[in-house]
Amino acid sequence: MSSLKNLAIRGTIWTIANYGLTQVLRFAGNIILTRLLVPEMFGLMALVNVFIMGLELFSDVGIGPSIIRHPRGDEPDFVNTAWTIQVVRGFGLWLFCIFLAWPFANFYGEEKLLWLIPLVGLTSVIAAFNSTALFTLNRKIALGKLTIFQITVQVVQLTITIIWAWFSPTIWALVVGVLVSSCMKMVWSHWLVEGTRNRFAWDLEALKELFSFGRWIFVSTAMSFLASQADKLLLGKLFLVKVLGVYTIASTLGDLPKNVVTAVSQKVMFPVVSRYADLPRQTLRAKILKKRGLMLAGATVLLTMLVCFGDVLILKLYDDRYVQAAWMLPILALGIWPRVLFQAINPALLAIGKPLYGAVGNFLKFLYMVICLPLAYLMIETEEMKLLAAIIIVAFNDLPNYGAVAYGMWRERLSMIGQDLQMSLLLIALIIIILGARYFLGFGLPTTINYQLLTNA
Repeated sequence: MSSLKNLAIRGTIWTIANYGLTQVLRFAGNIILTRLLVPEMFGLMALVNVFIMGLELFSDVGIGPSIIRHPRGDEPDFVNTAWTIQVVRGFGLWLFCIFLAWPFANFYGEEKLLWLIPLVGLTSVIAAFNSTALFTLNRKIALGKLTIFQITVQVVQLTITIIWAWFSPTIWALVVGVLVSSCMKMVWSHWLVEGTRNRFAWDLEALKELFSFGRWIFVSTAMSFLASQADKLLLGKLFLVKVLGVYTIASTLGDLPKNVVTAVSQKVMFPVVSRYADLPRQTLRAKILKKRGLMLAGATVLLTMLVCFGDVLILKLYDDRYVQAAWMLPILALGIWPRVLFQAINPALLAIGKPLYGAVGNFLKFLYMVICLPLAYLMIETEEMKLLAAIIIVAFNDLPNYGAVAYGMWRERLSMIGQDLQMSLLLIALIIIILGARYFLGFGLPTTINYQLLTNA
């Protein structure tokens, strides 16, 4: 237990360090690239990424989580069978990219998507050959080596993208950066763990165990895609592509607290709780509550800063083409809180083999989006109010998701409702205090920014 606790502490430190460095690099690169590339390019790549991510999540059979949580996760036959499934799936994804590129491009009226989707879709084939050592390191909570690996790959991608954009400010800069970094990640992954060499294998018992757990992962991830990407899919259709590009900038910054919690939950909480899964529910709940409280406290501080000063961040760091993100960011950041609570408990349900609640939650979130967003667009007359309503609806789309997972935790005798209420009150109090101080010092409120129509910007 002491050894596992030390692993968890070190893993958390490495995860936060990894996330911090990742976001610094992404943020710095984002600022540079927004000065070199126009918003439409970010909007196009957002659509491409949503499309490819959708295919990946709709075909996810939980290979990574299975290796991390299964007792046979260190056995060569089990791991190599999982790797074989991964390779077959990668080629299948690329074929779907080729076949579905035309209808997707036609739906959005963007001809560039015809060649962008198959080209960027090659990353699915490349990633299919990634070593299972990536999952093995996560299983063992050996996150130091994994952090160095991921940061180095990101630095290479960012460097290539910026250099290309400097000399040729086209969408090719984003495409080439992704392809080169994917190749580097694939090759290097096979040298991460000494003695780990993947080969094709077909162990029927392993196959049965993988699909037994994976069928629920498939449902959960499919619903997760529909829920998490419905905003980009719908905004890209209802508004101009450059609106989607600006929204992507705001949502990327607004997601920072959620991503911190997600990283710690998936890389530390999930493997640790998987080892504790056989403990009595009350004992397991007590262990989760303590660690989860620290995560939520950190997320509370980050969210408060984004809600109260997110507009200043945008206006100081980005040029006039992205000014609309200034009023979007505080709204999106406030709405992230239910997602933070969701991400801080869902890995526990996954670890005890109950991913169904997460799948139901994501489905409810998807229904909320496909009903509320088009309805608001049709009912509201002015374009200004349509966009404002769309951002508010998107911001709070995780409320149904959180409700389903909170119910699941209650059913499994792991309820965290009391802790969630306490942390929510703390968040509200901090926001009120800081916004009040900002207002009385004469700096106004984030929502008082006079936003313009993106169509007229």
